[in-house]
Amino acid sequence: MRDYRRGTRADNFVQGNRKNRLIISCPLPGRRINDGDNTTMTSRRRFIGIDGCRAGWFCVVLDEEMNAGFQVAADADAVGALALAADSALIDIPIGLPGADPDGRHCDREARKLLGRGRASSVFSAPARGTLAAAGYSSALRLNRQASGRGLSKQAWNIVPKSREIDTLLRDNRALQGVLHECHPERCFWALNGKRAMQLNKKTREGQQQRLQVLQQYLPDCHVFFERACHEFLRREVARDDIIDAMVCALTARLGDGACQTLPVDPPTDTQGLPMRIAYYLPVP
Repeated sequence: MRDYRRGTRADNFVQGNRKNRLIISCPLPGRRINDGDNTTMTSRRRFIGIDGCRAGWFCVVLDEEMNAGFQVAADADAVGALALAADSALIDIPIGLPGADPDGRHCDREARKLLGRGRASSVFSAPARGTLAAAGYSSALRLNRQASGRGLSKQAWNIVPKSREIDTLLRDNRALQGVLHECHPERCFWALNGKRAMQLNKKTREGQQQRLQVLQQYLPDCHVFFERACHEFLRREVARDDIIDAMVCALTARLGDGACQTLPVDPPTDTQGLPMRIAYYLPVP
């Protein structure tokens, strides 16, 4: 059994004995990071994957040697602090919101086409910008129809509060716009799996194992890291698929190393100047 030990504030990353070994490091296990005081996990370069969870935002951090850590950021300000200390950060939330276009964002439409019938439904249509002001689903539906002529699914409404958080963060912090970018976990898995979409639902144990098998090609100890992260948090705080989604976002950021491909290649911007694009990394054969 390998010696997986927790890092301390002075030694937050534990060094691996071989390349691409994934090391478990949780600087302050189970603590919600909400004040930015624990963002310096290592002096090395850092790549972050972020996924929304009930406790806030689940974050996985990789360094250039594939050492890893995880933590929960309680709010968008904590996400911003982490991202500003990173070389690259990918987050599973729409960035750049549509206006009056009844067809929605081009990147969402193209992502559905590439994922195919089985996984296309995992790409929700991003809400229109005006919808962020809604206090409830009924008003959100009305505002979305007024802005774009389109309805709004319950799934899309469920991410509106998170979208509002990150949209405000990026508009208030211009420096973050060069570091924090949108990705979609299913699109990331498609790219890392030889342009083949995942066939099983990520909410099932079988679907989670399928995704971990893809991650294991790049992170040999990902199963142990995953189970450790599951152990640190209650499911009402962080779901199992939240952890996997953040892992693939972090891996994509690390492999892309600031030069990920985007869908589309030349993305349009929204009314606030934010690009409407989805980042991913397609390995060279």
